[in-house]
Amino acid sequence: MNASAHPPPELHLPDLPEVPLTLGPVLPGAAGQAAVPLGARLRDGLSTYLPLLLMAVLASGTWWLVKNTPQLGGGPEARPVRHEPDYTMRNFSLTRFGPDGRLAVRVDGDVLRHYPDTDRLEIDGVRIHAIAPDGRITDAHAKQALTNGDISEVQLTGDAHVTTRQGADEALDIDSQFLHAFVRFERLRSHLPVVVHRGASVTHAGGLDYDHLQRVLRLEGPVRAVFPPSPPAAKPGAAPRPKAAVAAMPAAAKARGAR
Repeated sequence: MNASAHPPPELHLPDLPEVPLTLGPVLPGAAGQAAVPLGARLRDGLSTYLPLLLMAVLASGTWWLVKNTPQLGGGPEARPVRHEPDYTMRNFSLTRFGPDGRLAVRVDGDVLRHYPDTDRLEIDGVRIHAIAPDGRITDAHAKQALTNGDISEVQLTGDAHVTTRQGADEALDIDSQFLHAFVRFERLRSHLPVVVHRGASVTHAGGLDYDHLQRVLRLEGPVRAVFPPSPPAAKPGAAPRPKAAVAAMPAAAKARGAR
């Protein structure tokens, strides 16, 4: 069968009415009007995007201000604090009082230097007078001292001497080239040789740790002590010698030795 004998079917559509075709929105009654001018469209676009542009400019300005504002308290570029005194005093006197208003510690010296990097006081020709709550009096002096701000910890160097006494008790004298005093805890330490005087007794030691609150004195070796001889006990029933005879005995013995 020949395919040309049967032509392809044809499709017929009804005629449609013509519809006007425009680009963009068409307002009612705007058919046939002229196009909106370019200037008006630019003004409309600026009025729409101007708030957004202002917010972007404001954010950029805030970021720049935060980045270029110097930080308080010094940032990573702050200069390091050097070990140099920020103030000096001469022939000074410092006094610290207790909560009840009584005198606790008074420090006198020739020269005082304060170091801000360690908040320490360095004193030349120091003299210290302290009164403990129980009334015990402690006096100290040295060529130099290093102390904290509240004078609760003092390191004495160079001919350091400390004397402590309470009431009618015998005074305790300590001499060394270094003495470390903890005023608040009433403690005294030294890792260097010391000489301790108590009444007529003298003790030499390689170091000491004295805790007044515990009433304990620890001496490090070598230790060498000299104690005065005890007075001879009187025999029972023996009459006491006259004072004149006792006083004359050394002179008589000296005269016999000279013969």
